[in-house]
Amino acid sequence: MGARPRRRRAPATAAAVVAAAAAAPGPLGALLAAALLAAAGAQQSVTVANPVSGASPDLLPHFQLEPEDVYIVKNKAVSLACRATPATQIYFKCNGEWVHQGDHVTEHSTDRGTGLPVMEVRIEVTRQQVEKIFGLEEYWCQCVAWSSSGTTKSQKAFVRIAYLRKNFEQEPTAREVSIEQGIVLPCRPPEGIPPAEVEWLRNEELVDPALDANVYVTSEHSLVLRQARLADTANYTCVAKNIVARRRSASAAITVYVNGGWSTWTQWSGCSTSCGRGWQKRSRTCTNPTPLNGGAFCEGQNVQKTACTTLCPVDGAWSEWSKWSVCGAECTHWRSRECSEPAPRNGGRDCHGPELDTRNCTSELCSHGEHGGDGGVVRWDRGPGVPVGADALPHAAAPGAEDVALYVGLVAVAVCLVLLLLVGVLVYCRKKGGLDADVADSSILTAGFQPVSIKPSKADNPSLLTIQPDLSTATMTYQGSLCPRQDGPAKLQLPNGHLLSPLGAGRHTLHHSSPAAEGADFVARLSTQSYFRSLPRGTTNMAYGTFNFLGGRLMIPNTGISLLIPPDAIPRGKIYEVYLTLHKQEEVRLPLAGCQTLLSPIVSCGPPGVLLTRPAILAMGHCVEASAENWSIRLKKQSCEGTWEDVLQLGTEPCTELYYCQLEAQACYIFTEQLGRFALVGESLSMAASKRLKLVLFAPAACPSLEYNIRVYCLSDTQDVLKEVIQLEKQLGGQLIGAPRVLHFKDSYHNLRLSIHDMPSSLWKSKLLASYQEIPFYHIWSGLQPFLHCTFTLERLSPSTCELACKIWVWQVEGDGQSFTVNFNISKDTRFSDWLVPDSEVGAPALVGPSAFKIPFLIRQKIISSLDPPGTRGADWRTLAQKLNLDSHLSFFASKPSPTAMILNLWEARHFPNGNLSQLAAAVAEVGKQDGALFAVSEAEC
Repeated sequence: MGARPRRRRAPATAAAVVAAAAAAPGPLGALLAAALLAAAGAQQSVTVANPVSGASPDLLPHFQLEPEDVYIVKNKAVSLACRATPATQIYFKCNGEWVHQGDHVTEHSTDRGTGLPVMEVRIEVTRQQVEKIFGLEEYWCQCVAWSSSGTTKSQKAFVRIAYLRKNFEQEPTAREVSIEQGIVLPCRPPEGIPPAEVEWLRNEELVDPALDANVYVTSEHSLVLRQARLADTANYTCVAKNIVARRRSASAAITVYVNGGWSTWTQWSGCSTSCGRGWQKRSRTCTNPTPLNGGAFCEGQNVQKTACTTLCPVDGAWSEWSKWSVCGAECTHWRSRECSEPAPRNGGRDCHGPELDTRNCTSELCSHGEHGGDGGVVRWDRGPGVPVGADALPHAAAPGAEDVALYVGLVAVAVCLVLLLLVGVLVYCRKKGGLDADVADSSILTAGFQPVSIKPSKADNPSLLTIQPDLSTATMTYQGSLCPRQDGPAKLQLPNGHLLSPLGAGRHTLHHSSPAAEGADFVARLSTQSYFRSLPRGTTNMAYGTFNFLGGRLMIPNTGISLLIPPDAIPRGKIYEVYLTLHKQEEVRLPLAGCQTLLSPIVSCGPPGVLLTRPAILAMGHCVEASAENWSIRLKKQSCEGTWEDVLQLGTEPCTELYYCQLEAQACYIFTEQLGRFALVGESLSMAASKRLKLVLFAPAACPSLEYNIRVYCLSDTQDVLKEVIQLEKQLGGQLIGAPRVLHFKDSYHNLRLSIHDMPSSLWKSKLLASYQEIPFYHIWSGLQPFLHCTFTLERLSPSTCELACKIWVWQVEGDGQSFTVNFNISKDTRFSDWLVPDSEVGAPALVGPSAFKIPFLIRQKIISSLDPPGTRGADWRTLAQKLNLDSHLSFFASKPSPTAMILNLWEARHFPNGNLSQLAAAVAEVGKQDGALFAVSEAEC
């Protein structure tokens, strides 16, 4: 938009007026010329030049950089820039009005290729400027560049205020769907500028349509599952985010159920009776498929019956004996009978007994001399034996019986001999085998590896914890154990199975209160400088102060983060305003690659670029279990361009004297002569590398409803993260219900599992569908998600129930684990309130001059002057470093003008405010250059 159009004048006259105006000295002439051009109706389109008559087109201003659209986030001002060549003047015009000359920041340079002058101009646009015209039109700015040949306008850049509403216009709702049915989960994100991007979470895992062809997201942000699968049973959450904030919808539980189907019928069974009328049946089962997740059971009968008739079996029976026959030449007669009354049928049994009966018919008076035997009765059977013929001699039976007996005896003797031979062979083999027989039974060797089942004490809830050891990995991969700290030293190895486990609520974001008046003034002063524009505007995680050559100390209370400025680090005659800031990890982009993980908070100290004559010491916590064979640890610093650079690798000789790091068990001390933004990053070298996790349990301090939530936080073991969670829980009305525990989390790619057990089923019940919840490995290992937690939702069966007793297990698969024994009254138990640090005990965030140091200034100077010069017997600063266990840093100390000052500065950083001066004095005395008057003064000043 330009000024109101005026009547068009003659071109020559307008050019003369513009030339006269441009001849005025300074930017005022250029502004006047631009105003006259606008008044004369000189309208140019974006990037179209308006050359002066007779000028060469090659000398018109050409924009190398044009302003681009930007968004104002919260109260942070934005910067617009443009650069042109050749240009004598460049000014911004915003919404038709020229920006004041004093608001421009101009840089002049020369193009090395062409030798033409290059001018770059920047301005800042604040939220207040944009809000002045809010609702009338959009706020825009563009550059106008002048040269001796004419003017050029840049493209318009629009400045908008970014925001994101809290409430979703439409949230997904819980549904139950049949398997293979399509699912559409609608999501209309909150209103925002720029428009929010939408992503979907399934059990807190990101849903990626590129990895699952069954899933896609519509242009209206709805999640579509083409065919529901059992694996799709989960909690779905719609997440909307832009540059301002990240919003989560309520989770929608999707249950995919399977209706039951009948299997095929079995074959008919046999008839129930073996004689007469009975029944037979066949059956089918509802297993094709089996109903799941509340699916309908099969309709109809699972058993069919029908009548059957079986013919009864008839056993055979003998008829009457016939009359005896005539006595024959053999002095015998016979009679017979038949199995015909009745004859056997339908499977009946045959008759038993002889069919033919013979006997002597002469009353033993027959002559047998011719045959050599006496008479007798011979019976003929229907069995398998061969009957004697009618002409056979009766006396032949006796010799046959004797032969059979002889043969039987010989066979018996042979069998006995064979058995004796076998027994002898077995005895010989055992004697020859020696001890081999002792281990013939493999159960002797494997009896110690039988499966073990560990069950909860409650018989009515057997599925909570039934654990068997994994014998395939018991002697190879499993090294850790789950050790309940309150229930004795029993160790437990947990299985590696996978189970669908919906997680609880997601990550929370802390909102800090507005700063105090003094903090607001300091922030306002620093906000005019470019290096401070990215710092948070609150003072909860910030400390600042004004320092001179006497030095001092900045501390962020309850975080373990401090900055020590030694005496004479600031040149005499200089006064610096120094700040120390703890950043939220979601506000700073720290790129991590491969196995890298964030080990410390991200801390800024500044202003960057100030001159320090001696290194300042930045102290902060870390969560690494450091060892040279398992970790490669680097100190990263953010450059002015915003990129992160490795400035130091721990464990190697320093390649520069600007930085050094003393890494201890739970804290690191960074020597730096250049202030800036720092972070400690580690890269694991083996699967044995581990980080410390702090496990903290919180629950509501008041429970007005039947539901009761226990939140288990899995945090990096640093004081700053614990402080943030405590502040968050105070806002949520939570209380600590157990002493925090430490868990060593290994780089084994195994997830973290959480489960709850041993609740009295008559008083409480858990709403958790699965047997455990699970946090993915990479969510924990990256260290970029500080408030990871799972929620166990319990329900009281009676409003009068106040006593809660249970166990909560937290363990890494094939790794370390911890257990919490919870036993307290939910309405009045406050035994762990001492763990919560009161706000009144935070201490002074800034100490200036001698009050910031434990060692009195005069004593410090005496120690330095005594130990800096080399001693004849080695009694100098090297021996002091050895006494204080700092002899691994001798090369760094030796590179400084005063090694003793470096040692004392490190002692101050490590031992403030609870350091023991007597121990330091004893160490100095042992060096061999003690001075009696020196210690007399130090004791008096202590």
